[in-house]
Amino acid sequence: MGRAAEMTGTTAGFLRALGEQGLITPLRSEGGHRRFSRYQLRIAMRARDLVDQGTAIDAACRIVILEDQLEEALRLNEELRRSAGGPTPTADT
Repeated sequence: MGRAAEMTGTTAGFLRALGEQGLITPLRSEGGHRRFSRYQLRIAMRARDLVDQGTAIDAACRIVILEDQLEEALRLNEELRRSAGGPTPTADT
C-alpha cells in the first residue's frame, strides 16, 4: 500500500478511500497486502488530479468511472463499426 501511494503521489488513506468509493478493488496477497494493477494506479492518479483541482472525492470517483465507461463504449463502437464494414468517423463528425 505504501509503495502504491508513493507511486501515485497520494497517501494510503486516499487509496483506501478510493476503495471505499468502489473505484478500485486491489487484489490481496497471501499475506493480506493490497496488490494494485497498473490500470488501478492510473485510475488513482486521475482521481488524485481531480481532487487536487477541488473536486470532492466521491464526485472524482464518479467522473473517473464515467470517463472509463465512455472510453470502453467508444472502443466497442469502433470495433463494431470495423466488423460491420462501416465508415470510420473523422474527427469532424
